[in-house]
Amino acid sequence: MNLTPRPPLPKGRGGAKLRRGVTLLEILVAIGILALVASLVYGAFDGLARARTSLDSSSERFHQGRSALSRMTREVQSAFLSLHRPIQQPGLQVSQTIFKGTDGGRFDRLDFTSFSHRRLGFDTHESDQNELSYFLSPDPSSGKTDLARREASFIDMDPEKGGKVLVLAYDAAMLDFQFYDRETGEWRDSWDSMGAGQLERLPTHVRIELLLNKPGSGEPLRFLTKVPITMKTPLMFGLPI
Repeated sequence: MNLTPRPPLPKGRGGAKLRRGVTLLEILVAIGILALVASLVYGAFDGLARARTSLDSSSERFHQGRSALSRMTREVQSAFLSLHRPIQQPGLQVSQTIFKGTDGGRFDRLDFTSFSHRRLGFDTHESDQNELSYFLSPDPSSGKTDLARREASFIDMDPEKGGKVLVLAYDAAMLDFQFYDRETGEWRDSWDSMGAGQLERLPTHVRIELLLNKPGSGEPLRFLTKVPITMKTPLMFGLPI
């Protein structure tokens, strides 16, 4: 056992004993370690926040794409053509039904008449018939392209214009329609019920493909469906015999 006495502490002014303090270097090292730990903690929380934001944005885009495709599916299924004319004056035509798909490369357009209108107010002189259009429209405020839907609650002689336009999905990269012709057994890129090739005819199925850009970068989100059309022949039970 070592019984050697410890050397006395040096004395300062007034005979007070001096105790060794923390050096400036030790303070700087401690501050550096604290800053490093704080930066690591902040980086971890920031990464979690970014991942959550990215996940929320992707989920929102998926929901937006699925909702848009679901609505288009329901409405395309209700497409119809009519050969009805006023019985007293068959030559007097006041409305024109249509099913027209225009091939625009990555920017297709579909105009048609359907039984999918929903009346939201009381005492409105409306039925379940409407004019509908789907197309991609540039957004001047953002510089991007959106999936737009046009609806007119009354069918007139110009079923490709009029009504109200709403956005179904933002920042779309592509909208493509294909139409199955049961007479030829082929998929067509365009369709016109007023043209010679498909006069007064509807396709049996419509293939819809929609691409929505992801937030940030990466491959666009792809949504694809094939829609059967319920009414495949024009309405004609009101024609005069």
